[in-house]
Amino acid sequence: MDAYPGVASAPSDAFIEANGLRFHVLTCGEGNRLALCLHGFPESAESWRHQLPLLARLGYRAWAPDLRGYGRTERPRRMADYAIEHLLEDVAGLIDASGASRTVLIGHDWGAIVAWYFAMRKLRALEGLVIMNVPHPAVFERALRTSRRQQLRSWYALFFQLPWLPERLLAARQGRLLANALRRSARSPRTFPDAVLERYRAAVREPGAARAMVSYYRALARGGGRRQRRLGYPVIETPTLMIWGEEDVALGTETTHGTDRLVADLQLRFLPGVSHWVQQEAPEIVNAMLEAWLSGRPVPEAHEVAA
Repeated sequence: MDAYPGVASAPSDAFIEANGLRFHVLTCGEGNRLALCLHGFPESAESWRHQLPLLARLGYRAWAPDLRGYGRTERPRRMADYAIEHLLEDVAGLIDASGASRTVLIGHDWGAIVAWYFAMRKLRALEGLVIMNVPHPAVFERALRTSRRQQLRSWYALFFQLPWLPERLLAARQGRLLANALRRSARSPRTFPDAVLERYRAAVREPGAARAMVSYYRALARGGGRRQRRLGYPVIETPTLMIWGEEDVALGTETTHGTDRLVADLQLRFLPGVSHWVQQEAPEIVNAMLEAWLSGRPVPEAHEVAA
């Protein structure tokens, strides 16, 4: 594997059978405590390159899988294969395959959507939940009903419902449009080094990869979201840390308001001047917050870390 910019020791590759699929997983560390890191759209396991060594140092066996359809994980062909229920079972299968006795689930973007539902549905016991830059589904639904600004910010999710065009654009010009969109939405040029962007570009060019990425949105909009609403939104009892980059172009900070009514044990930290890609753009601050929370210490505010 190519060296990771800014990372002292790169994770290693593994392939894990779970829920009937073969998952490519970046691994770091050993032991019976699992830290399972779920990436977002349109990235890969590599988005956790700065966190995996930290988690290993804290005594966790840290796993970051390429989610189904992404990277070197198997790519089912049908849109229905990306229904939220399958994504939840993937997480359960990975936890089972690890054999770990305790699990902390960490998610960003689409990985955080899956993590929210997984904690709500209690498919497996969780010791902790970490959410980065995605609101609780119930809070987001309210924002879409009441906030014209958030409706406009979420335009891309509607665009992804169109046939064939979204996936064609994602892979257009050898993935350059995707890379440019990532760079434009970040606040710091170090967020996406050239080597990392090239790997993201290569991944989206794989046959069927762009369609798989878009299928997450399509499957949720065409039934998955309604099925989850019918199940209700029970209060999450798992201790939860929520980390939020305030300069998110797609999700306003107002979509965090009211989360404390849905999560019994919530700590929320904002990162001013940081974009949606929070764990890649501000790894020092995110890692300091993660380390404190996982170690049972007070979680610092962003300015305390920066100082």
